[in-house]
Amino acid sequence: MIAVVEDKYKGVKTLEPEKSPDRVLKRATDRLSEEQVAIIDQMLREPVQFVDNPMFHDRSAAKELEEDILAGTPEMPHAQAKLIPIELFDEMDKAVTSFQSLTQQEESRLFLKINYCRFKIFKILKNQKGKALTLTASRELLEWKGHELHIRSLLTQANIPLVLAMAKRTRPTGVDFSELISEGNMALLRSIDKFDCARGFKFSTYACRAILKSFSRASLKMSRYRGRFPVEFDPDLERGDVMETRREDTEGHCVDRIRDVLSEQSEALSDIERQVLRARFAIREDEDESGGPMTLEEVGRIIGVTKERVRQIQNKALAKLRVELEETVLAS
Repeated sequence: MIAVVEDKYKGVKTLEPEKSPDRVLKRATDRLSEEQVAIIDQMLREPVQFVDNPMFHDRSAAKELEEDILAGTPEMPHAQAKLIPIELFDEMDKAVTSFQSLTQQEESRLFLKINYCRFKIFKILKNQKGKALTLTASRELLEWKGHELHIRSLLTQANIPLVLAMAKRTRPTGVDFSELISEGNMALLRSIDKFDCARGFKFSTYACRAILKSFSRASLKMSRYRGRFPVEFDPDLERGDVMETRREDTEGHCVDRIRDVLSEQSEALSDIERQVLRARFAIREDEDESGGPMTLEEVGRIIGVTKERVRQIQNKALAKLRVELEETVLAS
């Protein structure tokens, strides 16, 4: 029976965001600062998650944990967790040694604290679900959120060397180092949010896998990008439109020459060949004339020959026309 109860209080618990956060927050806005209202508004719009633990549901253990949290004054109650300073990118060895590491006991205690803070936020919001948020509940939310961010910052700064160490160890090709560090930082923060210290593993074991996976995703993303855009845009390397312009000019000259050849003054084609091409391809001397191209049989009836003979005349005329264009327009 005890094992069943303990299993009930394990794993990640989630509370979905409010559907109408403005209505829920309306009652408490008059007594809070703009910054405090913005923090609570964000909390209402995002899902609340925490890693559950049987200690949170044991009265004496929860009381001891709560007193321990409340005894510590957050140094930055509304600040985000600090990540790797940009100026340390080129001094990795110095950066790795500049952060103080935690023992496994200290680490587990901090993870219990941060998830207990989220557990309290979860309970407050769940009790107020669909109701107007009271001023007392709002102040409690702000207090627990401040402690949560403070503890999260401590965990982040203590484990920043993991990002640097993994970046130094892998160094995937084609990925900018600052982008690699950025991906590693985000993976570290996600790991802090999901880690369950009750399983008995060290956080570094869990986080390193997540950081390495984020590096692999960044490398794959960059390789796909470079596959689509192999070089950066450089006007000097862009292909000009000279060939396109020349092709258009050549087409225009060819059309003009074909019109000349099909006219009565040209000796390149015989009268019968000229008549067959005009009928087969609907080439009119007068633009006002209408009508589409004729079939071989229709042309044959007009000039009094079989359709097979029309096909032979057509092919012979096209061959002459091709030679004429090659010797005049295309040769120049």
